[in-house]
Amino acid sequence: MAEFVNLEVAEGVGTIHLERPPMNALNEQVQEEIRAAALEASVRDDVRAVVVWGGEKVFAAGADIKEMADMSYQDMVKRSGALQSSLSAVARIPKPVVAAVTGYALGGGCELALCADVRIAAENAKLGQPEILLGLIPGAGGTQRLSRLVGPAKAKDLIFTGRFIGSDEALSIGLVDQVVPVDAVYGAAASWASAFAHGPALALRAAKEAVDRGLETDLETGLEIERQQFAALFATHDRAAGMRSFLENGPGKATFAGH
Repeated sequence: MAEFVNLEVAEGVGTIHLERPPMNALNEQVQEEIRAAALEASVRDDVRAVVVWGGEKVFAAGADIKEMADMSYQDMVKRSGALQSSLSAVARIPKPVVAAVTGYALGGGCELALCADVRIAAENAKLGQPEILLGLIPGAGGTQRLSRLVGPAKAKDLIFTGRFIGSDEALSIGLVDQVVPVDAVYGAAASWASAFAHGPALALRAAKEAVDRGLETDLETGLEIERQQFAALFATHDRAAGMRSFLENGPGKATFAGH
């Protein structure tokens, strides 16, 4: 068991649970424990979808400023790659991932939420990239993932001002996908994830990779990525089972083995 971040698995859903009171500050140890949990979730066959959860009070209020305050340029040159890649490990989980956001998701916390495929937020959620208020910019993916998600103008507004936004504004700009009462956040996220617990795992993996890799390149290259992923699925058991079930019983009734 890690000290602050653990992967908890139940009925096909893995929960990456941050527990570093009071604010889940993302110090170096937490970053590396997030990486380890993400890698474990990626390879475990009993994990078919993932929830990233900071608990009932806060998602993650950002980096540990006390730890960073005395770091030199040379220190951060050495650490910045590992900082980015620790959160990118969540983005690279080859399974559906949902962030369940309560309270603050600021700075690195917002960047962690951006690594999920979907974000479900509590009515009390506050999101933002306030690094500019420290004389910095986001350093764990915020300038890149946020702009791709909400567009460059809205991303620049949040990054330039460092302001916090509530769940309603976050929903309106597409930063979060659903807003629910505080006591319903984890349940809503787990319900979303559980829909994939018995799904065609290789097809879900291919769909995620096609979308994510396609967004990083031009249309023609993206279409080629899609073509290759589509064709490859004809080698899977689930494709055969899905088509056979469709022909015999109609749509939506297939039972998938995950391979």
